[in-house]
Amino acid sequence: MAVRQALGRGLQLGRALLLRFTAKPGPGYVWGRPERPGPAAGWGRGERRGQAAGPGAESRRRGLGLPDRYRFFRQSVAGLAARLQRQFAVRARAGAGPCGRAVFLAFGLGLGLIEEKQAEGRRAVSACQEIQAIFTQKNKLLPDPLDTRRWQGFRLEEYLIGQSIGKGCSAAVYEATMPVLPQSLEVVKSVRPLPDRDPDVIPREEEPASPPAFPLAIKMMWNISAGSSSEAIFSTMSQELVPASRVALAGEYGAVTYRRSKGGPKQLAPHPNIIRVFRAFTSSVPLLPGALVDYPDVLPPRLHPEGLGHGRTLFLVMKNYPCTLRQYLREHTPSPRLATVMILQLLEAVDHLVQQGVAHRDLKSDNILVELDADGCPWLVITDFGCCLADERTGLQLPFTSWYVDRGGNGCLMAPEVSTACPGPKAVIDYSKADAWAVGALAYEIFGLSNPFYGQGGAHLESRSYQEAQLPELPKSVPLDARQLVRSLLQREAGKRPSARVAANILHLSLWGEHTLALRNLKLDKMIGWLLQQSAATLLADRRTEKSCVETKMKMLFLANLEYEALCQAALLLCSWRAAP
Repeated sequence: MAVRQALGRGLQLGRALLLRFTAKPGPGYVWGRPERPGPAAGWGRGERRGQAAGPGAESRRRGLGLPDRYRFFRQSVAGLAARLQRQFAVRARAGAGPCGRAVFLAFGLGLGLIEEKQAEGRRAVSACQEIQAIFTQKNKLLPDPLDTRRWQGFRLEEYLIGQSIGKGCSAAVYEATMPVLPQSLEVVKSVRPLPDRDPDVIPREEEPASPPAFPLAIKMMWNISAGSSSEAIFSTMSQELVPASRVALAGEYGAVTYRRSKGGPKQLAPHPNIIRVFRAFTSSVPLLPGALVDYPDVLPPRLHPEGLGHGRTLFLVMKNYPCTLRQYLREHTPSPRLATVMILQLLEAVDHLVQQGVAHRDLKSDNILVELDADGCPWLVITDFGCCLADERTGLQLPFTSWYVDRGGNGCLMAPEVSTACPGPKAVIDYSKADAWAVGALAYEIFGLSNPFYGQGGAHLESRSYQEAQLPELPKSVPLDARQLVRSLLQREAGKRPSARVAANILHLSLWGEHTLALRNLKLDKMIGWLLQQSAATLLADRRTEKSCVETKMKMLFLANLEYEALCQAALLLCSWRAAP
């Protein structure tokens, strides 16, 4: 018993030493004595001064991800462990007591285990970074046929406009085409009509679906208060241009945007689950089909005597998708696995927005578009950025100085930290996890239930006042991991809520790592081995088919966004959920 206690005491000393050296020391202290002048003086000074020398800089060049100020700890642990083990041998020969020898040996072994764990962690970080680099390059979106200067498309007269697709509170959307489209417009023409049966059992079609007559969609903004000049229109509607492509503003309208001052709206990098605006231009408001019935009040007086709109407005050209998520769910009930993949797509898109410093702030099933891949699996795309927060100056931290500050649209799906915020001189609303909360609420609709934050009556919840115990239970057919994740995303405290990246990793691990990854006994080497297997399988699957299926695309997104710390957080959350009674 005494030897066991001694071993335990030695391991405690080793852990205490780890905690001691991971804390940043004060000036003039190195290993318990006053600091001596020399190369080791001043941790991290080389980094702050921009010097590349030193072991810390070498570690960063190798992608190990450890700060420069820990270089003394990295060098000391291995050497100290070896020294203690040598001194143990000397003391053993000198006849020290068994208890003292055990403590000394356990202390040295503890330090050796710490160093081994550090090396294992550095190998895992390096492997994740290499995999990420491969799939980041592989995942780059091919140039869209419409994202080119070979065709113009900057004038409304160049388009043939069809029937109305839908309308919202600030715009109307119409199907459209051009008499002469680029020959390479196969991607845009790949819209597939919705089937009448369950998408999980759709067989592959022997004959390819004929391309639609209107592969494009034109969104006409309603201009009531922006004025009729291009500069005024841009100033008021610039949020709509956040997902614009690199050449969308290359026409006469772009001449205004390129002169905008610093601190304007961000331009979002492409993502497969986020809409792209191919063309943006201003033009005179035409009398389109159904205008006098659907939105007469926003027309200019020359088209409707009682209209309040200006004569010129903003037009956005995008890809035409078959339906919205609300329309899709009205006719189809996806299986639990398919619904999980759909939620995963939304989380990947939200994570991309967060990484770009953008908050959508109006996520709802009407603002999510759907098309089907060759296997009938839904591919989701987030659209309508009119309420987004995309300010270069504030990022995701919005100063909330008064009630006049815009907090976004869709009050029903407004995260608690947003809906309960009170204005003040130093008040700030953090939107970094607000869209992830909205995805958790939308998960109820995707899994076939009513959204608890819509409607009226006893079952209706409000984000301002609901309690987590009031959240309705998801069906038992929904996987446990998905059920736990939805409840975790809907936690009232944003600090307890997983980020979109961690939440997406949880679903990735749950969908594809169930039989390969022993999460109950998580080991880094096994995790890396599983990641390498997934990488090889995903590359082969991507090459085998001309157009990858949705699940292959999601795996590629997962590997392109692979981060060691976020992956470990997701795995640990899964472990805790599965271990809970």
